[in-house]
Amino acid sequence: MESDLQYMTRALEIAELGSGATRPNPLVGAVLVKQGKIIGEGYHQAYGGPHAEIHALRAAGMEAEGSTLYVTLEPCAHHGKTPPCAEAIAKANIKKVVCAIADPNPLVRGKGIAYLQEQGIETSCGLSAEQARKQNEIFLHFITTKTPFVLLKTAMSLDGKIATKTGESRWITSGESRSYVHRLRNRYAAIMVGIGTVLADDPVLTTRLQGKTGRNPLRIVMDSRARTPLNSRLIKTIDEAPVMIVTSEKALPEQEEALRSAGAEVLKIPGEDQSKRIKEVVKILGERGVDSLLVEGGGTLANSFIQAQAVQKYLAFIAPLVIGGRDARTPIEGEGISSLSDAAQLTITAVEHLGPDILIEAYPVRSTTCLQD
Repeated sequence: MESDLQYMTRALEIAELGSGATRPNPLVGAVLVKQGKIIGEGYHQAYGGPHAEIHALRAAGMEAEGSTLYVTLEPCAHHGKTPPCAEAIAKANIKKVVCAIADPNPLVRGKGIAYLQEQGIETSCGLSAEQARKQNEIFLHFITTKTPFVLLKTAMSLDGKIATKTGESRWITSGESRSYVHRLRNRYAAIMVGIGTVLADDPVLTTRLQGKTGRNPLRIVMDSRARTPLNSRLIKTIDEAPVMIVTSEKALPEQEEALRSAGAEVLKIPGEDQSKRIKEVVKILGERGVDSLLVEGGGTLANSFIQAQAVQKYLAFIAPLVIGGRDARTPIEGEGISSLSDAAQLTITAVEHLGPDILIEAYPVRSTTCLQD
């Protein structure tokens, strides 16, 4: 029914309010409806805090009895940092539960729906499922693979350049695009650049949101020789956000120790093959509970991730200017391929305007099925 879709759309909308605060938990929104009227709603506001269903039940109070609950993810049925939501729903005498998608978390995985059905509560699942999977693509990937969801972000001119021949790159894209990137930083647990970006741009890689305080990601630098300057803005702002320097056997021990003394974590991953090193970093991050990684580095780092087949999503910001020049840098570098049949195949899923710029969203063909599982 159209009204069902309307209420689920509202649940998805308020779920977004928890962006950046719930990881590694999912974004969840809940709406309670009785006699065609919303009587309570809530969203998962912070990791370790009450879930969306509990906030909605508290808002509805005694009116919740006999109502229908619209929730973007299957209610939990296990004791974690909070009591089971399914039990609270049953105790409140909810008549019907409509959820967008089941929870693939092994601790849940159908148990919430089964419990509700055992209590005589009518249930359905699948309304707005595609939107719900998209909203929680980070959580769904991490909970099933135990590795971070990797987003590769590029920003370029219309002719595919990320800097002029002299290296000037500030700013190719608009303020609207840069604001969007800061919202991404707030959402993602970690951000990565290569040492070339650090030496050329001296970025700080923190989150700056207009009108509110965001969460800074773990800042990671692929720096095989430990060349990150001690006076760089990354090192100077370690009190604001942690820094990890990924080195190799090429790094001098005294340089690594200097970075450690400055407060950075130094992670040594030996080997010449950058793609293999990327895979190892992604594996280690997953083991540490880092659910998402935003790759913002230059063309060399981007190419390494593509060669490692470690990218789950692409975002390309394209500005309406032409730079030109055979020596101007491009978003993806490296040796390149010899045959078009070897090109990474993508599916474009969205195109939108951000001020004067265009933003293209795409997924690797091999990964599109993960949004449909």
